[in-house]
Amino acid sequence: MAHSRLPIHVANKRAFVWDVEDIAKLRSQHHICGILVGTLPHLSQQNVFLGVPLVLMPEEVVLLVEKEIAVLVDDPNVYPEPTSAQLKKWMTEQHAIVQHQQTLFEANVKDNKDVKGPDRAMSEEAIRKRKERELRRQQKLLEQQNSPLHLNDEQQNPSASISTSQALSHTENETNSSSFNITVPAVSSSLEWYNSSSCSYTTIESAKEAGIWDYPSDLHDRAKCGVFRDLWEQGYFMGGGIRFGGDYLIYPGDPLRYHSHFAATVIDSPSSDLLPMEIVAHGRLGTATKKTHLFCGWNDDKKQVSYLSVEWAGFG
Repeated sequence: MAHSRLPIHVANKRAFVWDVEDIAKLRSQHHICGILVGTLPHLSQQNVFLGVPLVLMPEEVVLLVEKEIAVLVDDPNVYPEPTSAQLKKWMTEQHAIVQHQQTLFEANVKDNKDVKGPDRAMSEEAIRKRKERELRRQQKLLEQQNSPLHLNDEQQNPSASISTSQALSHTENETNSSSFNITVPAVSSSLEWYNSSSCSYTTIESAKEAGIWDYPSDLHDRAKCGVFRDLWEQGYFMGGGIRFGGDYLIYPGDPLRYHSHFAATVIDSPSSDLLPMEIVAHGRLGTATKKTHLFCGWNDDKKQVSYLSVEWAGFG
């Protein structure tokens, strides 16, 4: 059963999902959204469009593990030291990928030589400017190397001169070699030395004993988990509600398609104090943002949730 569960990678007691298919499955089949926090290359609006990994709320993690949908993986310890044979095999594969890319690049350059027109001119212009930038950078490094201050530094620290020479040599080699891309996979489970068998935990209790997870740790945490689970079982989607003065925003469907109907606040127990000022503030804020504020009371003895909705209405 554990092998069919989705892996949740835990590092520093934070939960991540790296596989795009797992993220889609969590959202479409289990109405778990999380928050994407990874940046996307070559994208200008990094604060609007984010990518993998997906960070899960602690309540989402507890729910997924208790429902036997996911398993916790101690991410820092699933990568043991590879053997020399494994490392050699991996380096050979990477070298083959680079050679394949260089072959394609050289074939593309050869084909472009036979093509006349603005595309070829632009390509040649870009290559020329790139070479000029590299030459200017190398010239600047040489000037710094020949400056009196740099010569004094060399006398005091000869290794700095050697490092600079090596850097120049490396730059020249890079300029003369064909271009190629380095692909860094989001999920490293394909590595031959990846081993999660001894670092996977199917229950929250076992993860706590291993020291990789500590939620829930008190009554407030248990109350949030209980409320989250009850709303989830009713078919709602939940997201963070701090911007609207609550613990959660509650959506009737996928947040990409629906606005939230409720902003929810978790009340730890039936005996917890609820000040009139809180009721007024939440009611007015919810009404101003076109939401109903939902007070969710947790009974830790009965493991039940009671709800009280508040809307601000005009009197006349």
